[in-house]
Amino acid sequence: MFKVAVIPGDGIGPEVVSEGLKILDALEETTSLRTRRTQLDVGSSRFLRSGELLTEEDLSILIKQDAIFFGSIGDPRVPTGILEKGILLAIRTRLDQFVNLRPIRSWGDYSRLKNDKPFNITFLRENTEDFYMGAGGIFEGGKGRVPLKIKRALYDLEMDLNALSSNQDDYAFEIGVLSRKGIERFADYVMSHAKRTGQERVTVVDKANVCTNLYGLWRDVFRDRAKRNSIDLEFVFVDSMAMALIRNPEHFGMIATPNMFGDILTDLGAEIQGSLGLSASGNINPFGVPMFEPVHGSAPDIAGRNRANPIGAILAVKLMLEHLGMPNLGNMIEDGVEHTIEKGIVTPDLGGTSTTFEVGDSVAEFLRSV
Repeated sequence: MFKVAVIPGDGIGPEVVSEGLKILDALEETTSLRTRRTQLDVGSSRFLRSGELLTEEDLSILIKQDAIFFGSIGDPRVPTGILEKGILLAIRTRLDQFVNLRPIRSWGDYSRLKNDKPFNITFLRENTEDFYMGAGGIFEGGKGRVPLKIKRALYDLEMDLNALSSNQDDYAFEIGVLSRKGIERFADYVMSHAKRTGQERVTVVDKANVCTNLYGLWRDVFRDRAKRNSIDLEFVFVDSMAMALIRNPEHFGMIATPNMFGDILTDLGAEIQGSLGLSASGNINPFGVPMFEPVHGSAPDIAGRNRANPIGAILAVKLMLEHLGMPNLGNMIEDGVEHTIEKGIVTPDLGGTSTTFEVGDSVAEFLRSV
């Protein structure tokens, strides 16, 4: 019996999460899988009612789970960043989910690329450091002091920034931080995952030609870990990586990235599949509670219209079951998605006319039939 916390979230989140739960229901009818689900009211609706984001009570429930199934976050009624930082990033940091796993693959004729060569890439993104630290501020009038406190599972870090400009302009800043231990544990996971999945080469992305201090340390650690594990490394600057994903994605098998570049590149990767709605994500702490979610956002413009693509959420269930030690069920889900896509049962983002419910029903019916 696996304990799963369910957070539908905002916008299309509840709709696609419902289809993901439909898949779990189908598997529980036909296999030995059993789950006990706890739904949490975490998102914009509660925030607008009470001002609450992620609370200590929420965390006390989440830490008792085997996994979290998350929908989406974001609401046009709430200023950008409040929900994302206060809920999604808070879960990742408080539960120390330092690895973000985002597979992308070609799905038949639905790729956006003229190149018709099949591709299957695993992105591994460091998930708790880099430029997503919340370490920023504004110096007004060209001077001032900004004390910064960064709290992570690995450390508490305090910085005190003082500024004095030659003019009285306003200055905004955001600081990127990478710790040696943070990079080491991420690189260790990358090497372990490469060995486990039969990858002999890892492509490591950065911008070390410009951010030499930040990504110089990043490269040093990866070279050391690759040597220890007899894994070949290929370093690629992030701008070159963006071009290569368009030109020849079939060249890559596993790509490791720092936090911000990974966020951007994996959205690009999801789009070359055919739609952002096809992509799933796992936020992983190998020693704690993981969280699985579709990559897409809350898409408020189509919320409640039964048009959202649920495949990302369905594949998030696949990733969750694989992480929980049931790869055979994960393979069944992927087969069900392939079957559904091949039959042309797809939502409007892929040029189809099927509804959210119809796509979920098709995958569920496939699982009941095998």
